[in-house]
Amino acid sequence: MDNKVVKIILAILLPPVGAFLQVGATKHLWINIALCIITLGIGGLIHALWLVLTDQKGSFPTPNFFCI
Repeated sequence: MDNKVVKIILAILLPPVGAFLQVGATKHLWINIALCIITLGIGGLIHALWLVLTDQKGSFPTPNFFCI
């Protein structure tokens, strides 16, 4: 619970940091950085809060070793 409160506070103050702590260095981080730049922080704030409050996890692509 305490960890989630810290993530929410960071998502409000520094949206890319909150997004990074929630999902790591995935596409969501880059989307959040772009939203912060384009919308002067408001879009990044909403996106970071959505990531934290819906408990999204970073999804890393799994390698396919059986690909021909």
